[in-house]
Amino acid sequence: MKVQTEQDFGTDPTKVRDTDHYTEEYVDGFVDKWDDLIDWDSRAQSEGDFFIQELKKRGAKRVLDVATGTGFHSVRLREAGFEVVSADGSAEMLAKAFENGRKRGHILRTVQVDWRWLNQDIHGRYDAIICLGNSFTHLFNECDRRKTLAEFYSALNHDGVLILDQRNYDSILDHGYDSSHTYYYCGDDVSVYPEHVDDGLARFKYAFSDGSTYYLNMFPLRKDYTRRLMQEVGFQKIETYGDFKETYRDADPDFFIHVAEKAYREEE
Repeated sequence: MKVQTEQDFGTDPTKVRDTDHYTEEYVDGFVDKWDDLIDWDSRAQSEGDFFIQELKKRGAKRVLDVATGTGFHSVRLREAGFEVVSADGSAEMLAKAFENGRKRGHILRTVQVDWRWLNQDIHGRYDAIICLGNSFTHLFNECDRRKTLAEFYSALNHDGVLILDQRNYDSILDHGYDSSHTYYYCGDDVSVYPEHVDDGLARFKYAFSDGSTYYLNMFPLRKDYTRRLMQEVGFQKIETYGDFKETYRDADPDFFIHVAEKAYREEE
């Protein structure tokens, strides 16, 4: 099996605005450094038990982690007593997640999926789906976003919940980039910042202390646009938190977390 260590964005990287390109961005070299970027212990401390409590208070037991990455949330949820299936579009990420799980005494149930055809590759229905790590912004086409949300909706039980996060692209687009990395990127030996931003692309540079550099091209989703798509697909009640807080000024959070309930609610 050929190991890919170099990313390829062609001669004009800012023109790469393709949903499928993410599979070429998560090369082995970048995946090997992903845990340095996150720092599991620091991230667990900074986010606390937010996701665990959101799931428990809705009675969720069976959870589908559709953006497993290197396995941070899959492992945490398993250790909190949830039944977790770990999915990702990147085979390299899934392999690292499985390795990380095994180091911590867990055998993760992993499956490689394309969200747009999620229900072809998973089985049964779930009480909750989590899509974390700013992963939803890898979708560049609105049809892809709608199709993905519809697949998530279909994979949930009738009273299920979707928890999806995203960077605060509103603030980046309107005011420029300013992030303390307090919650999501806790590693000390990496610099993360957008090298290019326009209405259709946020190109982030990840520079590590050993001199290695990687990039991710993502679509800068605005908060209200994401909420609207969720509602149009059928999600009923949607709560949006800013860095795990209920109240916030829109420009302040690094990340928004949307908690979208599928359960049908009659209008009061």
